[in-house]
Amino acid sequence: MSPGDEHETSGGYGGTGQTRTRYPQGTGDVYGGARRGGRSSSSKSLVTVVGVVVVLIAAIAFANRGDGTSSSNDSTTSSGSKPDAASTAATGTKPVQSKASGIPAGFAHDQQGAESAATNYATVLVSADILKPARRTEIVQQVFAADKQTALENSLDRAYSKDFLSKLGLDENGNATAGNTYVSRTVPIGTKVTSYADTAATVEVWCTGLYGTAGTASTNPVTSDWFTLTLHLRWADNDWKADSFSQKDGPAPVPGDNKASTADAMAKAVQEYGGFTYAR
Repeated sequence: MSPGDEHETSGGYGGTGQTRTRYPQGTGDVYGGARRGGRSSSSKSLVTVVGVVVVLIAAIAFANRGDGTSSSNDSTTSSGSKPDAASTAATGTKPVQSKASGIPAGFAHDQQGAESAATNYATVLVSADILKPARRTEIVQQVFAADKQTALENSLDRAYSKDFLSKLGLDENGNATAGNTYVSRTVPIGTKVTSYADTAATVEVWCTGLYGTAGTASTNPVTSDWFTLTLHLRWADNDWKADSFSQKDGPAPVPGDNKASTADAMAKAVQEYGGFTYAR
């Protein structure tokens, strides 16, 4: 997925109308050799020393913590007590258990339910599946309110045309050529509700993701991106449904010092690691 400036869903991949093509710089296998500039050896040494100190401090603290009881010989309990189990329990609504067309459904009719719906919808709206005509129809019918589906599907069909797909190295059915694997996977980082009412909500979903083509001859290698998806939701048919969505770049962190994996490793990871059902 290649987010651009904020657009409504009138066209483009995920509402952008464009895609970024990243070309390998220099010679060699971009998957095996591409790497951002490393830090100096002195800075790496400093990081190592600091890391060791932090680990030692944590170990000492753990050793001195004990089990919350007094260490005196009379075996009397200390004035303190172990924390209640509820204090460390996960917060928020549990993920929904039901799905329709492989997409989570049946969200709670409250603000957390709206956030959960927006988060799960983000993962399918910016996915490789949205490029496949048959699957796209299922996604639109499940994610969007009934009166928005026809217009949106027509808009997406025009945006994801045969010409557009060919630029991504895909055929008219959204499939990659032999020996290649097209990747577009979204990972939500967090959500923010900008407006909420009993029948409508606007939720921003901050995301990172992977997009590109994993293949030894690919000129569009898999890379990462950061973007924010804004979904306008409506309570309809006893669930949260989307009226529209848009996206914008960032916020993005400083890139890390990670060595790029090979094309085969990327393709294998995408095939072997499944996704999640999210909840606020």
